[in-house]
Parts: sequence; structure tokens; C-alpha cells
Amino acid sequence: MFVLNTYLKKKQSLIDRQIRKLLSESTTSPRITAAMSYSLMAGGKRLRPILCMAAADAVGGKSDDALQAACALEFVHTYSLIHDDLPAMDDDDLRRGKKTCHVAFDEATAVLAGDAMLALAFQILSSADIMDNNRAAINLQVIHVIATAAGPNGMVAGQMRDIASEGRPQSISHLKETYCLKTGALIEASVVTGALIADASRSQMRHLIKYAENIGLAFQIADDLLNVAGDPAVTGKASGTDEFRRKATYPALMGVARSSKTAEKLVQNAIRSLRGFDHKSEPLRLIADYIVKRKK
Repeated sequence: MFVLNTYLKKKQSLIDRQIRKLLSESTTSPRITAAMSYSLMAGGKRLRPILCMAAADAVGGKSDDALQAACALEFVHTYSLIHDDLPAMDDDDLRRGKKTCHVAFDEATAVLAGDAMLALAFQILSSADIMDNNRAAINLQVIHVIATAAGPNGMVAGQMRDIASEGRPQSISHLKETYCLKTGALIEASVVTGALIADASRSQMRHLIKYAENIGLAFQIADDLLNVAGDPAVTGKASGTDEFRRKATYPALMGVARSSKTAEKLVQNAIRSLRGFDHKSEPLRLIADYIVKRKK
């Protein structure tokens, strides 16, 4: 019987070991290394790298082949969290129950640690041991997918829209577009990356993209709900901050009950998109459900 919690812990342990190895080889600046390690090893769920590896398995590949790219995705994600927490952005003091990077170190170090992680992600993705395996075209495609998701047509655009909309009325359609950029883009890139590395067919890729689109939006709605009703002792960050900043969120626009139902429907849509896959996609199915039931 497949047990999701066991699977997640096993993958998290594997990813953590590889991240530590990559960090040990990454920089000559002890302070930058310390700041990077502080944020990277703060207890993250590793959802994006796990999705990358699970997608590789789902299409018949080997998840270990996607490990380097999976770690690069976690570097990109963690860089975005460090920068989102800065005073110029969300000005948060807590992340995963610990002081945010700029509080634990200082703003300049936090900015540079985030910059270093983003650059290191693409250093990993373009390293010689990856590029010299007669798969350069696929590897370049992976780099393009992740760069697009992280940049001005993805995560950065979503964050800019999110900041610009504070205190202003928004429609659900506009908010959905923001969330699909801010959160969904990198989640989709994680799934697509794993599928590319494992040589997914066009049909498999099409269904996995549908899966990722649905769980990406569901994930952000679940975050909205946790900000309203989550326990800070469990979530590791303050609650009620969205309302304080007058942010447009799903609960603010449609209420908690409807938001919860919307997230559940998105999960159902995601799971339906995997109907043509065999038992190797079971982790993806259970992760979709986990996304809306998690407590942090």
C-alpha cells in the first residue's frame, strides 16, 4: 500500500542531502553560504522538487534522473521567498517558524543570498555533467521552462501584480491570473521539468500540464485559507496578514466556504487529468489531495 507521508519523507531526505552537497560546492563567501543554508534548510515541504521527481516517475522515467533539476527548482523557490519577505515586499518577520532571512542576517545579505540562489539554480542546470550526456536539447528546454516560470512572464509578474493590487478592488478572474503567475507558474514548471527529463509523450505532457495548472491554483487558495484560519504555531508564519494588508484573496472575494469548495474542485480536476496514467502516478494523485488538506 502506497503511503504518501512515507514517500514525502523519503524524497525530502534525498533532496536535502543533495542540496547540502550543492551548497558545500557553491560559494567562497561563508556569510552568503550561511544565509542560503539558513533559508534552504528551514523545513520547507520540498513540494516543487518532489513534483518534478514524481512527474518523471509518472511517465515511466527514473526520478533520480531529475534530482539535480529538482534541487535547482527549490533554489529558485527559496530565492523568491527570501525576496518576498523583504521590507520592500511583504515585510514578514517569520517564515516556517523561524526569523526570515533579512531578520536573521540583514537586508543586504538576504538580497544577495536570494540573488545567489537564482544564479546557482541555472549554474546547476547548465553544468557540464548535465549538458555532456547527449541530451543538450532537452536540458536547454528545461532551462527555458524554469527561466520563463521564474521571470517577467511568470513568478515575478505575479508578485508585481500582487503588490500593485493591494487595497484595490479585484475580480476573481484577475486574481486567478495573478495566482497562476505568482504561484502556479513554478509549480507547472516543476511538473513539466520532470516530464521533459523522462521523455514524456505529447499526450502525457498535455495531461500533466492540466494537472499542474489545477494544483497550482489550489495551492495558493489553500494558502489564502491558512492565512485566515491557520494556526501560526503550525504554519510557522503570522495569520491575518492578508486582511491587514488589504490584499485581494479568494476568501476575501468569495468567502471561506466557497473558496474551500473551489480548491477541492480544482483538486478533483487535477486527479481526473491523470486518468490515462498507471499506478506510477499515484504520488501525483495523493499530492493533489494533500495540497488542500495540509496545515502549513
